[in-house]
Amino acid sequence: MTNTMSQAASIAFDAVGKAYTKPGGGTVTALENVSLTVEPGAITGIIGRSGAGKSTLLRMVNGLEMPTSGRVRVGGHDVGASKGSALRAIRRDVGMIFQHFNLLSSRTVAGNIALPLEIAGVSSDKIAPRVAELIDRVGLTEQAGRYPAELSGGQKQRVGIARALATEPKVLLSDEATSALDPETTQTVLSLLKDINRDLGLTILLITHEMAVVRDIASHVAVIDGGQIVEHGRTYDVFTAPQHPTTRSFLSGVTGVKLPAFVEHKLTATRPATGGEEVIRVTFAGKHATDPMLALLTKDLGIEVNILAGAVEEIGTHPFGNLLISLPAARADEARAYLERHELLTEVLGYVS
Repeated sequence: MTNTMSQAASIAFDAVGKAYTKPGGGTVTALENVSLTVEPGAITGIIGRSGAGKSTLLRMVNGLEMPTSGRVRVGGHDVGASKGSALRAIRRDVGMIFQHFNLLSSRTVAGNIALPLEIAGVSSDKIAPRVAELIDRVGLTEQAGRYPAELSGGQKQRVGIARALATEPKVLLSDEATSALDPETTQTVLSLLKDINRDLGLTILLITHEMAVVRDIASHVAVIDGGQIVEHGRTYDVFTAPQHPTTRSFLSGVTGVKLPAFVEHKLTATRPATGGEEVIRVTFAGKHATDPMLALLTKDLGIEVNILAGAVEEIGTHPFGNLLISLPAARADEARAYLERHELLTEVLGYVS
């Protein structure tokens, strides 16, 4: 099968905007001035709340939505400027998997996977071995003759992934592909996507509202809020030093660093004149990420530390910890300087009298 794009195509959003006309008149802006480059061969996650514009952005990659302004390029090809056979060629090179599977109930596993090949006009003698290869890749050989109603959610999604790979795409889009799955099944599907990325060199762009999915699979992440990209970069960099409140909000749900309610209700922005505690977020990254820095702080400076919440994660192959602590406000500046000398990041969250 001939591909029109090079291996592992890039995706570029150049000042993309999208506005919809409301039935009663006026417009609604879904996306505004979005610029983002998805590197070839990378797994990039776009995370945002419902209504943030992430699904609209994803659907522009294969031309299911067209931008009102700006342009979207896939492997150097301008999607919005492509018509007819040129647009069909782009779509063959962009596979898509869906949250609710979108399988045909009247077709078997093999039949669903064969469908894109039939639409593309591939001869039947080439379809059969390609389908068998894909069924084996997603681990469904014994289910080849079954119908969607006979499959579990995880198996249905594996069929969806195999179908998306049928035309040998260079880009794979994932539209909330794990949102309908239980946590264990989610992990198996994410593992399969990582294997596909490694083995086939595909560029994968996924949208999600779950930061844990980004942590577990994505090398890069973009955070979208109100139709705009508010933060993007390497996943490790964004996790260890989030700059935008929306990013911090998402991270608080996945890293276990939400303040306990009994502390949060007492928190103020003003340092007490005397006494009191300063509440700090400490991010453990870099070469001292696994060192017992709080114990060393107490040992070296004699400052008592109270751990309020925290978790230790791994992003890629890098350790990453996030702790919320309180310590005497009178010595907080000294303590933060000590931690920062050891390449830890600190952020003052407030004070408790």
